[in-house]
Amino acid sequence: MAVTGGEQITKVLFCGTHYPASHNYTREYLQDYPSIQVDDVPLDEVPEVIANYHLCVVKMMKMNSHVISRAKQMKLIMQFGVGLEGVDIDAATKSGIKVARIPGDVCGNAASSAEMAIYLMLDLLRKQNDMQRAIKQRKLGEPNGETLLGKTVFILGFGNIGIDLAKRLRPFGVKIIATKRSWTSNLKDSCRGSGQNDVHGDLVDEKGSHEDIYKFSSKADIVVCCLTQNRETVGIVNRSFISSMRKGALLVNIARGGLLDYEAVYHSLESNHLGGLGIDVAWTEPFNPDDPILKFNNVIITPHVAGVTEHSSRSKAKIVGDVAIQLHEGRTLTGIELVN
Repeated sequence: MAVTGGEQITKVLFCGTHYPASHNYTREYLQDYPSIQVDDVPLDEVPEVIANYHLCVVKMMKMNSHVISRAKQMKLIMQFGVGLEGVDIDAATKSGIKVARIPGDVCGNAASSAEMAIYLMLDLLRKQNDMQRAIKQRKLGEPNGETLLGKTVFILGFGNIGIDLAKRLRPFGVKIIATKRSWTSNLKDSCRGSGQNDVHGDLVDEKGSHEDIYKFSSKADIVVCCLTQNRETVGIVNRSFISSMRKGALLVNIARGGLLDYEAVYHSLESNHLGGLGIDVAWTEPFNPDDPILKFNNVIITPHVAGVTEHSSRSKAKIVGDVAIQLHEGRTLTGIELVN
């Protein structure tokens, strides 16, 4: 730890100025701890200053081996949420730096993201863009939208977000189908079969594995991407996947932009095979407001705010603050999931 005036200072670095609630709320939570310093630094300045910090919250920073090699005092690299695809975990491990995420089910991130997925579904089904046009044209009683009632929703990736999404979708009267690499690991009580948990029952009407994604996509009216992005899942929603979807089906992504192949999505919208696209994450972020994909009337884009709610942001800031205190005091780190 750094020493200032005889007192040890633990320095916390937030990478980038986007998602201001992350560093603002953490700084607020730690205001009574003068021995812990919280800074937010523009992304392009991070490599120059990272050597001065002990805990790094990466957000959208690409933490490659070059940047990590400069982090001479770093003890922990963590995400203000779940996604760690931008962190070179192997390089951090070799440098003796721990890497961690905040589990979505303990901070409200999964619940917030699940709600956003439903928001995007309803937005597309009720034709929000057309409704705005009707308002401007002083029209009433149009467009004629669709209901969630009776639809089949395919949850691609049944982790914490998928589970919370299924819980919230059930009252809408939908059929829920989902795929997961393993249904026997890390499965919450709330999604176990009725024989295992009679209180919650089974949230999923049909379960499948990764090998079933094309079969399941062909059955769905709406596909919702909830996968973690990694080497195996980048571009998983490609031309073959979209071709397997029903004509007119909707595609929603609240996970990571890289899961979708841009050219495949664009082509499917242009050909009218895809009935609508609702995304909270994009191929490049911040999203280009002049991107040609926005010319399609059945496209809804939000600025990566699925997990950005008061409840979720406050909860995650508390976890980061508690970890900073534990790090400063040399105690065991809690509330986070270490991945190395």
